Amino acid sequence: MKLEEVIAAVDGQILIPPPSELNLVYGCASDLMSDVLNLIHPKTLLVTGLVNVQSIRTAEMADVPAVLFVRGKSPSPEICQLAKEIGIAVMISPYRMFDCCGRLSQAGLRGLGKVQNAP
Repeated sequence: MKLEEVIAAVDGQILIPPPSELNLVYGCASDLMSDVLNLIHPKTLLVTGLVNVQSIRTAEMADVPAVLFVRGKSPSPEICQLAKEIGIAVMISPYRMFDCCGRLSQAGLRGLGKVQNAP
């Protein structure tokens, strides 16, 4: 899914464009960054309401190329600058996390599936 398709699906806005064209395949939604580190896969969009430096640092460690902040939250200029330096696209959406995930799923973004070793 191209970034423009993500934006269209969630009525979003790109704050920091990616350094090159992105093709996202998966989505991961969480406000708990330790969960993100255990669940992430390349070509994944991180959907979160946690608007702080840890979100961008987690995306960097997990090789996540794009972060979508939900609930109308906007990152600070410092967060945007860090994302730009690292090369992570940053977007915002006015929708709540659940609604964003539903819209993205309907638009074709896939989930990461079942957690390994889960009951």
